[in-house]
Amino acid sequence: MDVVLLQDVDKLGAEGTVMHVKPGYARNYLLPRGLAVAATPQQLKLVEATARRRQQRAEQLKAEAEALKQKLEGRSLTLKLNVGADDKPFGSITTHDLAEALKQDQVAIEKHAIQLEQPIKTLGVFDVPVKLHTHVTATLKVWVVKA
Repeated sequence: MDVVLLQDVDKLGAEGTVMHVKPGYARNYLLPRGLAVAATPQQLKLVEATARRRQQRAEQLKAEAEALKQKLEGRSLTLKLNVGADDKPFGSITTHDLAEALKQDQVAIEKHAIQLEQPIKTLGVFDVPVKLHTHVTATLKVWVVKA
């Protein structure tokens, strides 16, 4: 029996896929729980339309991420770090600080997208990767200077 999955089902398939399963499995497990519906021609058309919409949305999100990447790589941030007498830092620059500085520059990036392995605790120039999409990563230039 062919069914269209309405949700992801472990060890069977992802949402929107057409799967061939035994009639008892479909009748006793998938259909009563609302995990699948019978694969009728109408359901197959609906699945194809949904897949096209998802593909278009994914392409749109990737294009937006590419545009944001161009915007980010064309600029640099300058952040101030308090240092002591021997250039010993009093604090660090974190992803939160970077996200706030970007927000001041009218660029909305979540702090979880900033791929900073360790907080910045020294003066200098750093290249910080920012993951904008699963396939798009921008590099942000960060200048850390004395406050």
